[in-house]
Amino acid sequence: MEIEHAIKRAKQNDQKAFNYLLHTYWEDVYGFQLKRIGNENDAEDITIQTFSKAFDKIETYNDDYVFKTWLITISKNIHIDLLRKEKSSISRQISKEDEYAINQVLDESPSAEDKIITDQNLAKLLRDIKRLKPHYQVVINLRYFQELTYKEISVELSEPINNVKVKLLRAKKLLAEIIQNE
Repeated sequence: MEIEHAIKRAKQNDQKAFNYLLHTYWEDVYGFQLKRIGNENDAEDITIQTFSKAFDKIETYNDDYVFKTWLITISKNIHIDLLRKEKSSISRQISKEDEYAINQVLDESPSAEDKIITDQNLAKLLRDIKRLKPHYQVVINLRYFQELTYKEISVELSEPINNVKVKLLRAKKLLAEIIQNE
């Protein structure tokens, strides 16, 4: 699929076109943010927000400009907006020890699905899902195990629906890579 064709299809709300554009440009936008801020989690969050905003505003994209440049500009503006918000509000910083303790709690506690599922293939899938970052685990759990709609997940996570869609697409791609590499 060519980029121009994918953009036209995305403007018609074609999910496969969104997926194609996400996979084509993810590394470019993520790499840009990673170089800017040097933190993988923040770079990933901003990249998710970038694609969410881009897909939400795809009809405003002007074909006279390079699509990648448009995405990078959105990403840069999101980062600037986040910096402004941080400066205007007092934010609580989580220490490394607190972050480690939080991650340990998530890793040690088996979910209800872990107890219910006994089939070997499903158990392996759950192990692969646990190799994902916690926020990807949550979105996969809510969508496929609790069978919530995008809107319900959006409410549950207090995030825009487009962020949920992008996170879910990214989570599925990363999970597929984990499965293929084994």
